Amino acid sequence: MNPSNFELFKELNPDTLQKKFLNSLLKIQNVQRGSIWIKKDNTYQCIEAAGAEADQIKGVSIDTAHPSIVGWVIENKEMTVAETQSDRRHYKEVEDKFDIKSSLILCFPLFFRDKKVYGAVQIIDTTPEKNSLNLDKGYLEHFQNLVDICSIALSNAILYATEKKITQNLKSALRETKSKDIIIGQSPSFRKCLDLVKSYAETEFHVLVTGESGTGKELVAERIHKASQRKNNAFLVQNCSAIPETLLASELFGYKKGAFTGATKDKMGLFEAADGGTVFLDEIGDMPMSIQASLLRVLQKNEIKPLGDTTSRIVDVRIVAATNKDIKQMIAENSFRQDLFYRLSVLPVHLPPLRDRREDIPLLAMHFLEKEALKAGTLEKKISSEAMHALTSYSWPGNIRELENLIRYLMVTAEDEYIELLNIPLHVRNQGASIEPFGDPGAASQKGASDFIVNLCSMSWPQLEKEYTIALLKKANWNITWAARASGLNRSTFASRMRKLGIKRDRQDFE
Repeated sequence: MNPSNFELFKELNPDTLQKKFLNSLLKIQNVQRGSIWIKKDNTYQCIEAAGAEADQIKGVSIDTAHPSIVGWVIENKEMTVAETQSDRRHYKEVEDKFDIKSSLILCFPLFFRDKKVYGAVQIIDTTPEKNSLNLDKGYLEHFQNLVDICSIALSNAILYATEKKITQNLKSALRETKSKDIIIGQSPSFRKCLDLVKSYAETEFHVLVTGESGTGKELVAERIHKASQRKNNAFLVQNCSAIPETLLASELFGYKKGAFTGATKDKMGLFEAADGGTVFLDEIGDMPMSIQASLLRVLQKNEIKPLGDTTSRIVDVRIVAATNKDIKQMIAENSFRQDLFYRLSVLPVHLPPLRDRREDIPLLAMHFLEKEALKAGTLEKKISSEAMHALTSYSWPGNIRELENLIRYLMVTAEDEYIELLNIPLHVRNQGASIEPFGDPGAASQKGASDFIVNLCSMSWPQLEKEYTIALLKKANWNITWAARASGLNRSTFASRMRKLGIKRDRQDFE
């Protein structure tokens, strides 16, 4: 019974360990039935069982107010032997439906290292003669020592699993929080906007959000929805400049089967799908005049008419529209309906550009660093004071979207813990200069630098990653191993990213 002979002491999974622990004790005592119980709140719960009817025992809970052998052992912190027919502590109801009953129970308390009892283990004899258990005093002393050591191993595993679960839950919660797009800002102009958004959310009126591209208009629209009485209903988004006019009409209003070639079945439009909720119409300044007339009917009478349908339908939607264009100028040019503008702009809110809220740049930069580090599973980088000064001095024509893309770029390209001034692209460092190549700050003077001149605010992350990967390959003369080493990735991962991004060496690169 030397504890060092048991492999179970190396086990950290409590489910596996408690099963091995119980089976080992049963084998030593030469019996077939046993169970492990722990105290939880006002109950004693069976977390493991072995032998006949084990599946009916595992998971059973006994109220602490009800007499039981495990309860007595846990509360008195000492082992006991009980004959089930005569011992009043035995909870006979547990075995009412069992074909084979317990005849003799040997029960030991389970201790933490600090001697605090957290549970009990039962070793059960089911023979009528009650002679399977070895109850010799000297034998029981050794057996007690073994149980004590095993109980500490089990308690460590349970504590480890509990802490691991807590950590995973915290990480999951943190990941969920950081993965969500949140609104960050403390500048007076931006706080004034948020106050308006909060008051607007409490109403049912339509809202028009204006501001330059990348200022967070969709986030504001979503904030309005989530703070409104419609928060439990749909929030649907449609970019009015992303699709052709005919397709936009069918997306918004739906269509009937046979309305046009290819319409093989009825399609529900966005307004009908969002009934009871909110529809966010982004870039509404690009909406064609013909669709503007149909939208006006939605705003005036809450009616939609799918393409090809002869009857109208009533919908209950709130519209939040957004644009980066000067709508009043468009009205003067007869490219936007004045009556639609007045219907939409009952509650207007204008988001200031990032250059007008420079005190928010450090907050946003740190948020994006945390978000990207969490997403990539890497350590969060820090920004030096010189680099931060460069960021706050830049005009940010692409606003928050440009800042976020730059932070993603710096997370990949900055090798050290701190992002220094030299890591910042020249066009950001030298305010007012033309857009410089992303990558080596000195690359502007090199021949062929024009191949890698990019406008950061117009690039998506996959595009930025592709440009960066190509630049590394060109710098390494298309040696994948060298390029991978420069990127900080192993060769296989780097090659995999090349395939995913569709990067192949052009024939002219061989010349």
